[in-house]
Amino acid sequence: MPFFDRGNIRIHYQEAGSGFPLLLIPGGGLNSTMPYVGEKAPFNAMEIFQRDYRCITMDLRNANEGQSSGPLEPDRPWDSYTDDHLALLDHLGVKQFMVLGFCIGGPFIWNLIRRAPERVVAGVITQPSGSRPEMRDLFFNNNMAGWGPALCARRPDITMAEVEAFLTRMYRTNPDFVFTVTRDFVRACQTPVMILPDDVPAHPYAVAMESARLAPNAQVSLYPWKDPPELIPLAVRHIQTFLRANCP
Repeated sequence: MPFFDRGNIRIHYQEAGSGFPLLLIPGGGLNSTMPYVGEKAPFNAMEIFQRDYRCITMDLRNANEGQSSGPLEPDRPWDSYTDDHLALLDHLGVKQFMVLGFCIGGPFIWNLIRRAPERVVAGVITQPSGSRPEMRDLFFNNNMAGWGPALCARRPDITMAEVEAFLTRMYRTNPDFVFTVTRDFVRACQTPVMILPDDVPAHPYAVAMESARLAPNAQVSLYPWKDPPELIPLAVRHIQTFLRANCP
């Protein structure tokens, strides 16, 4: 698996398959790494979709189990990650692409559509992260405990004070909806999206369904689609149909 260097940022990535580009964004929150679109995901997106598409995935910058690294950017946390996604695609010569993301991939997909609407052809938003009104600090607290200390332990150049500032901007400055865009943005978004809801604390069903109701070109999978596991192939077939319908 190769590396892409951009200044003081190093991105560990993987490609497989051929055809129209499909960016795969792993789940796992800020510890998002490539296995979370493979064997650690509800379905192995890399294995399934490389048969028809040029699949591209990467470790998130500073994920503790990954090999991508770079500075924290506390003034623009979400955009710093989107910079990495777009820079990798530029490096690989990709102009337009489709995108499928798990978990934190939901907010990332909305941010990619906001930042590069002419490049994102369609998005599959799978068990997306979102903000619960009754648990506004869920992501802040989880990452202060489960991501920040391990990052600081292996990166002496990063302090917990910097981690706190980063997470405050990321999850407390606008702690609503899908974090990266507003409801008005989703309401006006013309990009086709398919949403596969979940219903755990970090993946609120209500937010996923609100996004689906607001977006004018949205589809929704069956729900539940993971339990029992026998339903997963049906959801995957729906995704394949959606991607084929929107692939240029």
